[in-house]
Amino acid sequence: MHRLPRPCRPLVPFLVACLALPVALSTAAAADPTAIRASIAKGATYLVEQAQAADGSFAADLGQPSPAITALAVLALAKADRPEDEAAIEKGIKFILSFRQPDGGIHGKESPVSNYETALSMLVLAARNKDGRFDKEIKDAQGYIRELQWDDGEGKGRTDPAFGGAGYGRKGRPDLSNTQFMIEALRSVGASDTDPAIQKALVFVSRTQNLVGPDNDQPFPAKATGDDQKGGFYYTPAADGESQAGKTPEGGLRSYGSMTYAGLKSMIYAGLKKDDPRVKAAVKWLGKHYTFKENPGLGQSGLFYYYHTAAKSLAVLGEDTFTDEAGKPHDWRSELADAVIGKQRPDGSWVNEDRRFMEDNPKLVTSYALLALAYCLPPAGK
Repeated sequence: MHRLPRPCRPLVPFLVACLALPVALSTAAAADPTAIRASIAKGATYLVEQAQAADGSFAADLGQPSPAITALAVLALAKADRPEDEAAIEKGIKFILSFRQPDGGIHGKESPVSNYETALSMLVLAARNKDGRFDKEIKDAQGYIRELQWDDGEGKGRTDPAFGGAGYGRKGRPDLSNTQFMIEALRSVGASDTDPAIQKALVFVSRTQNLVGPDNDQPFPAKATGDDQKGGFYYTPAADGESQAGKTPEGGLRSYGSMTYAGLKSMIYAGLKKDDPRVKAAVKWLGKHYTFKENPGLGQSGLFYYYHTAAKSLAVLGEDTFTDEAGKPHDWRSELADAVIGKQRPDGSWVNEDRRFMEDNPKLVTSYALLALAYCLPPAGK
């Protein structure tokens, strides 16, 4: 999840402003492409007309100059693919690129979340790299996040639980949330699933899964007893391990929905097939906990991050339906779209009443919602 390092948390005063409670829009029994596009248009209009500042940014981000939330908002507008948003997108990209640093990263000076900022910025540049206009910026940023990956360069060999992972920044311990963004950013700019950085990341990702086996030598899966935990993912095995969902009575790390979708997506990006035991176990856990009413294991906390991650992961999985534990197939696009559209506010924005993980920030949450809805549209050719 977007869990800020402790030194950063006092720097987010803009997040304390609570907005009016969301009012659900009326929806049909199942969302269709027309309803999805209408919701996207309304949300994009909110971002462009009410959320973007004159300098092209979308909010004060992390309480200090940063391209992070702006990158998510610009990516959401790019995915919305509306000609009328072009000027706003270009202004946003100009703001993002103002954070280019001599080290190749795209981040605030002395930022404790520089890896996170750079990975999100790479996703924007990759999406808009027509005719190679951002080749130089992408090359430099790619080198930066590769250098930040925890490996032998940090004195972390393959046996170390931090090996292969990525954290928020240079000194932050690695976690699955940032590692998935690193993997996705590298894949978005052309890295293959056999890329050494992605294969090293797969080692870390496998260690964040509650699955006893040859790919996870950590103690946590054995302590996360019961089928309710098996196959799911937690936040990190590094630094004595952590799960945003807490620990089991035996000292294991609890699985939860958003990280399980993040783990599934990352394994597929790293080349694992559907018959791999790790993929099968993740799909089984998600089938057991299939829902868009909450973020399984966390309730309403991080709900829109969950929607965004689930949408990308299910799209990467490549199935139009997802079958739950009871054998019931679900049209996940329609069900996820219904859940997201039903929470849209009259002004086109979204916000979570649960403030954890910065989800009381409508600019961040609206970006998550729009990105999720983009994946709910029928795939090209269908």
